[in-house]
Amino acid sequence: MKITAFILSFALMALSGLPAHAAGKPVLTIYTYDAFAADWGPGPKIKAGFENVCNCVVEFVASESSIGILRKIQLEEKNPKADVVLGLDTNIAEIARDTGLFSDHGADTSRLTLPVAWSDAQFLPFDYGYFAFVYNSEKLPTPPKSFTDIAATPDNFKIIIQDPRSATPGLGLLLWVKQAYPSQAADVWRGMAPKILTVTKGWSEAYGLFLKGEADMVLSYTTSPAYHIIAEDDPRYRAAPFNEGHYMQIETGAVLKSSKHQKLAQHFMTFMISDEVQSLIPQSNWMLPVTKLANGLNPVFEGLHTPKISLLKSGIEVAKNRKKWIAEWQDALR
Repeated sequence: MKITAFILSFALMALSGLPAHAAGKPVLTIYTYDAFAADWGPGPKIKAGFENVCNCVVEFVASESSIGILRKIQLEEKNPKADVVLGLDTNIAEIARDTGLFSDHGADTSRLTLPVAWSDAQFLPFDYGYFAFVYNSEKLPTPPKSFTDIAATPDNFKIIIQDPRSATPGLGLLLWVKQAYPSQAADVWRGMAPKILTVTKGWSEAYGLFLKGEADMVLSYTTSPAYHIIAEDDPRYRAAPFNEGHYMQIETGAVLKSSKHQKLAQHFMTFMISDEVQSLIPQSNWMLPVTKLANGLNPVFEGLHTPKISLLKSGIEVAKNRKKWIAEWQDALR
């Protein structure tokens, strides 16, 4: 009897620790980048919100960057483990599309209010922003306002950027320079090279070094100052308005063909452009929503720099030339 009771007790304990899908709930596995899935990012609230309506379990699997997500699905091409990917921006989405691993997202895009037209059946935008160099206005009252201005700064002036091979902001900067100076990009990079303190693997490392005072400016977003103003009540940090304009980043989500939960994944995609999720984006992912919010944006965002010139290359052009442009960048910085 004791043995039977022990076995029964052990079985009950084991059942209580079983994953949710064993109890009948499907698990929706989502690949995304670490800042999105972090406790302070939008991921946890999106997970809780969707689980409330889907009778499922959302499981985020985070990579260091969006480029890391792309590499992960490329490596898993024959046996993808995700249902959905979040965070592939337009600069790498076309490369992802070429894998043939994605199905249609099925969402109604008529609510989108992006600055550009959108009609992609596979990749659905969930936020957007503009790359910019952020600076401390108390330490730098008159910041450079162009790439050529950066090149002309004193010898001790330093910036921090990210690697275009591993970080989407780094790739965005590469494309920003290339679109602003199509035939002179290498010269622009050579001019800025002495001002580059370091090239980091990802955004977090770069921004952390900047906040420690290691450099005068860091590559980030026009929306980054909103975090400091809203979360820290610190208005010192600003985005420098550039004469060449600013390069746009549009982050997207997509459903993998191999997902065993196609309907659920499509439901999640629609959820991503709902007012519930879009209202979370500005003050957790610190980007701009892709729909008009019912209660509007925090007024702080209205006071941020809005680029007069918006730059964006087609994903097809980026996919075709990315390796060549990265090689040009590497040669210029040597």
